[in-house]
Amino acid sequence: MGNCCSDVGGGMAAVTGAASSAATGNQNDAVDMYLKSHGIHGLFSQIELSFSATSLRDRDVFSKSDPVVVVYIKERDGAINEVFRTEVVLNSLTPTWIAKYTITYHFEVVQNLLFKVFDVDTQYHNVEMKMLKLEEQQSLGEACCTLSEIVTKPNRSLTLDLIRREESVSATHSQHCGKLTVHAEECFSSKSTADIILRCIDLESKDLFSKSVCGDGFIFSYFLFVLLSGILVIFWCKFGLVLQDPFLVISKLVESGISIPVCKTEVLKNDHNPIWKPVFLNIQQVGSKDSPLVIECFNFNSNGRHDLIGKVQKSLADLERLHLGREGENLYLPTLVGHNDENKILNSKLLVDKFSETVQHTFLDYLAGGFELNFMVAIDFTGTFLFTCSIDAVSINVEGILQYVQFCKSTIGYIYACILILNSGLSASNGNPRLPDSLHYIDQSGRLNAYQKAIYEVGEVLQFYDADKRYPAWGFGARPIDGPVSHCFNLNGSSNYCEVQGIQGIMMAYTSALFNVYLAGPTLFGHVINRASVVACDSLSNGAKKYFVLLIITDGVITDLQETKDALVKASDLPLSILIVGVGGAEFKEMEILDADKGERLESTTGCIASRDIVQFVPFRDVQSGEISMVGALLAELPTQFLTYMRRRDIKPST
Repeated sequence: MGNCCSDVGGGMAAVTGAASSAATGNQNDAVDMYLKSHGIHGLFSQIELSFSATSLRDRDVFSKSDPVVVVYIKERDGAINEVFRTEVVLNSLTPTWIAKYTITYHFEVVQNLLFKVFDVDTQYHNVEMKMLKLEEQQSLGEACCTLSEIVTKPNRSLTLDLIRREESVSATHSQHCGKLTVHAEECFSSKSTADIILRCIDLESKDLFSKSVCGDGFIFSYFLFVLLSGILVIFWCKFGLVLQDPFLVISKLVESGISIPVCKTEVLKNDHNPIWKPVFLNIQQVGSKDSPLVIECFNFNSNGRHDLIGKVQKSLADLERLHLGREGENLYLPTLVGHNDENKILNSKLLVDKFSETVQHTFLDYLAGGFELNFMVAIDFTGTFLFTCSIDAVSINVEGILQYVQFCKSTIGYIYACILILNSGLSASNGNPRLPDSLHYIDQSGRLNAYQKAIYEVGEVLQFYDADKRYPAWGFGARPIDGPVSHCFNLNGSSNYCEVQGIQGIMMAYTSALFNVYLAGPTLFGHVINRASVVACDSLSNGAKKYFVLLIITDGVITDLQETKDALVKASDLPLSILIVGVGGAEFKEMEILDADKGERLESTTGCIASRDIVQFVPFRDVQSGEISMVGALLAELPTQFLTYMRRRDIKPST
């Protein structure tokens, strides 16, 4: 292998380490929940990091230092793992290293990096790099940052001050330790995309009478039954009585034989010859053009149990050949487990109307072009409790009842209020925030409640994508001390502006608001969504390179479902995405309706359909149970929603 020096043969032998495995990204705006249930989240991209330094300390007596860079990953639990070493550059205080570290960038994860620079003693120059004992080398300094900090720089270069470990506390002489520059470059293969339009013809209806009949005595009856059933099915299909709502799921096959979904088309209603909107498959995402893909056609069922109509197995290269040859491929149905029969070939065919390869602008391209993600927060201050407890007595929250009755303005309102009284008991999730059983309880020990945890974990990721870190923050469903119930008020208490400084500013404004408003109700989303839409619209009118992300944290069931749908349909045309976290034990079925992952596109009262999916909902109880990662589930689709908006409006990143 030779030695570890950059100017000697064999000096490129460096410990690169294994890059973290790539999660499956989704280039379409409709994403099947199967992805989340199997832990497949988020945008990923391969990034190459290169290194250079200036003004390094000279630790050698008769020559200059011989520096090497060692890269570490800092885990959330504090563990530090070495992942990469560059080569050694001889006799240089301003080195530029050749070896590059390849890392998988995950948008929804804060990836903490630690860089250490060592001066390699002359006696170790002929030692293979991975065998070099770092504890025997002299430290020239260290620096840390997140990967997000690097990729969000306009030129994707971040210069860090090197600090010696013993000086890191006071950092008195840190200016003498030199500087390390880290440059990120996105691998080109991350941008190569196949643009495909797929269609099917003569889709067959699923056999309504598919159960087998056993026993020789039933053979004649069975065949007669099948014959009559077949005639009936053909009749139904011919005259449109059997309705198909088809959609496609495209999956890649991994070495273990498991198929992993990578994209899903929209559902087309009542269509036996569907032509779907274009799908964009990142070639790196599926492996290569020759990697096998499984394309499955399903009939949509609202209960989530979709019927398989048929499938094919083809690579991107195969799909390109089908397009060039104007040929179709017959769908087939696999045989049942335990049967030796061949797959059932169907008359239905898959055709490729379009196949082209393009270099798509990536999420990181837009960041390099100066685009930002602006964080916004809306916190639910409704009180679903209608009884309040105190040490001296139990009193009825009459005002809470009247608010619900006034909202409903009907006999149903009175019934609803009575039901709430019966169901509320003597306490509830958003009860008195001064009591430990409230979801709003501020623990003096520093333990975060559900609202604080959602703000901190989401904000921790998004803060790197917002230059000024000034975040609009609102509350809703509360009554200020000197006013009526408000369904959108500034969290900082100001009547003039809604912004706070940094994540800590949101936390402080939230805590302050808890002691300056009364929890009320009902739970309305429409007002805060419309307020966020105004901010996004104003920014768009001013030509700002901003995309907004509104985090709504709620504990209740919304009572303005249609008004919320109307607001979301309008917002789908704006640079805005909405993340909803449901805390507490309430049923959140309405939230799942708002999230198009689990159903159809939202429709307004005027019949307008949302132009894209902009909502992502996560129940906090699933996070607490360890089933999912909150930031992973919430933020996984955000880059795709961002790209969908930019591409549909043909907005290009500036170069």
